Amino acid sequence: MFITLLVINFAIALGVCYIIAKLFRKPIDGILQRLVAEELYTAWSKYITFAIYVVGISGGVRIWDLEKYITQKTEGGTPLELTTDRWVLEIYRTVIGTMQSNAWMLLLFFIFALIAFVIVKGLELRKQPAALKESTKGKK
Repeated sequence: MFITLLVINFAIALGVCYIIAKLFRKPIDGILQRLVAEELYTAWSKYITFAIYVVGISGGVRIWDLEKYITQKTEGGTPLELTTDRWVLEIYRTVIGTMQSNAWMLLLFFIFALIAFVIVKGLELRKQPAALKESTKGKK
């Protein structure tokens, strides 16, 4: 029964990660296209997608929480029984854990992307007045 729970939790976490990766593909691609060169953009996009799966699955399938179903609570005791209520609770925890882990990872990505965007925009604005001065000198 434990192996079934583990496999189902993994499959659910994988499915939730797939949905999250699909939902955030365009925003992530748009940000990366703006911030990094074309040859780096595809690699970073694949890495962020990979990170969505790794972080989501590791956050959704909590092995340390599932151990309670195979280890004894006390000496001579028996492990917790997997009832229907516990199945529902574990599936709910998997979905919420996957989304929560991905939310934190994507929040960090978007914070750093915002900082990088501000830096890139600032550098572009610095270059712009210098380019205008040079173009007006040639006209005189």
